[in-house]
Amino acid sequence: MGYRVVAISPTDGSGGEQLGPIVARELGFRLVNEDIVAQAAREAGVTAEVVADVERRKSVLARLLDGLAEVGPAGAAAFSGFTVITEDPGPDRDALRGLIRSVLWESAERGNAVIVAHAASLALATHPDVLRVLITAPRETRARRLAEAQHIGQAEAEKQLARGDVNRADYLKRFYGVSTEQPTHYDLVLNTDRVTSEAAAALILSAMRSQQIPA
Repeated sequence: MGYRVVAISPTDGSGGEQLGPIVARELGFRLVNEDIVAQAAREAGVTAEVVADVERRKSVLARLLDGLAEVGPAGAAAFSGFTVITEDPGPDRDALRGLIRSVLWESAERGNAVIVAHAASLALATHPDVLRVLITAPRETRARRLAEAQHIGQAEAEKQLARGDVNRADYLKRFYGVSTEQPTHYDLVLNTDRVTSEAAAALILSAMRSQQIPA
């Protein structure tokens, strides 16, 4: 079976978030990431009660996925930055996490998607048609990128990076039982320290096309 989905799992400051729109555009796939789902849920007025109700959540998932398909990779790229949600008039945070996981799974079921989320590769580990990609870089490089992107000092960037890495490890352990993240959890591991976003995207596309199901 060939690949029908790319699951990109970026570490903070690795630049992995920028790869999603490039890969989606080249493949003609829809782009799905946590921010897109969260924004769509808020705009749709989805509440925590709706997310918790199985039948109503199915309807919400269908609407969200259909909306992403209509927007396409170019439109979805406009929402491709990972931002911290500080105001949440829609679902509460835990419910939103559940909705995001459901959207990731359903997106993989439909196929033709590029999914960018920290745990996307682990969430979809049982899907044989998903190319699982880890995007990372040395800690110093990631801290420098965070400092530049957020216009903060190096010391503050290093603190944020440390908190983010701890939260990532905790999330993987609590939800997926992964105590230590390994390269073998992925099909492709890319170090973006000296590889441009375009070059990294080209490697993903090459791996994807080598196993892709003919149209």
